[in-house]
Amino acid sequence: MAMRQIFHEIRGMKVKDVSDHVKPLVIMSNLRTSIQRTMDNYHAKNFQSDSIQPLYHVCFGGMILSYLVALPEERRHLEHQQHGGH
Repeated sequence: MAMRQIFHEIRGMKVKDVSDHVKPLVIMSNLRTSIQRTMDNYHAKNFQSDSIQPLYHVCFGGMILSYLVALPEERRHLEHQQHGGH
């Protein structure tokens, strides 16, 4: 939702003006506040309502993370097979 709002704000701007508009948004204190607000919203939406969504998020996140960790090794195996190795 916030990204959509930022996009609408910068859509009509010139490229050189965008950085001056975005810099205050990425100051560390603003990022910390934004992350805290996001975590509070997530907690209210999923944990306080006894939803099973957090369990799904952990499971799918773990699968994605394990895939990304194994990806470089898999790519090396595929390159080796393409060059005629066994």
